[in-house]
Amino acid sequence: MQAADQQILGRARDWLTEAELPVWLCTIAAAVGASPRPPGALLVCNGRGEQLGSLSGGCIEEDLLERLREDGLPGARAALIEYGVSAAQNERLGLPCGGRLQVLVQRLQVQSDLPWLEAALAAIGARRCLRRVVDISTGATRYGEEELHQALDFDGRELAQSFGPQMRLLLVGAGQLSQGLAELALAMDYDVLVTDPRPSMLEQWEGPSVPLLGGMPDDVVRDHASDRHSIVITLTHDPRIDDMALMEALTTPAWYVGALGSRRTTDRRLQRLRQLELSEEQLASLHAPVGLDIGSKTPLEIAVSIMAQLIQLRRQPGRR
Repeated sequence: MQAADQQILGRARDWLTEAELPVWLCTIAAAVGASPRPPGALLVCNGRGEQLGSLSGGCIEEDLLERLREDGLPGARAALIEYGVSAAQNERLGLPCGGRLQVLVQRLQVQSDLPWLEAALAAIGARRCLRRVVDISTGATRYGEEELHQALDFDGRELAQSFGPQMRLLLVGAGQLSQGLAELALAMDYDVLVTDPRPSMLEQWEGPSVPLLGGMPDDVVRDHASDRHSIVITLTHDPRIDDMALMEALTTPAWYVGALGSRRTTDRRLQRLRQLELSEEQLASLHAPVGLDIGSKTPLEIAVSIMAQLIQLRRQPGRR
């Protein structure tokens, strides 16, 4: 499954090259107060009224498309459109009370915009990051690859936005908890893989349709979840399986490594990993017990606590 940004940029490229129709890329540049979608959310639309993506999940899209079909940014390649400037507009458009959005609308051009669209799609496909910077006054875009995904930056003159691959979530263990966790993660746009060296567990998988990988856990981590956009979580309670995955994952640049288990189980696990010559710095990056402490007991409650912790960490400034 492709990440949402990848789908939207791919559709923009296809529309731009397939037909002589106007194509607009719309980005939430800034949000004040309550906002249905965060800054950086994308929508692409064309002169036929087709669209992909979301800015509000409500009537902003309808109003914006109507404006573009009627006016089409006359004389400009880029413009900022503000929503939520009054209580009456909030009520008419379905924005939360007090919410205000600034939307950057770009009229895409084959010669100037196709190169950065192609470069962004290539970077995402190769699990790398690319950052575009849009000059609001001219609509011109410059771009380049970057090591890490950065937060959107908008100063009123330029908008800088990073594009990168989906976060990949490797679940070690194909039990009931993995099934619920996979469901939640897929709904939140993660790329989910499940591995288990026990064929019987893979055969009994009743979760969503995701890649099921056999083989040794350390090999699977090394081959499929060892970059900065990867998350590895061990869930089997079997140290012969979990420790092998953790031993490998903690030596990689993986964004998050977590392990299921009580605090007593975690203490014993850390002792074993020290014997495998992992450093204290590497061990300090292990999230264990995995998930937020919300009193969860059932498999689905534990899955919710894990996803909540991932959301919390991904929203922290500077942690990308």
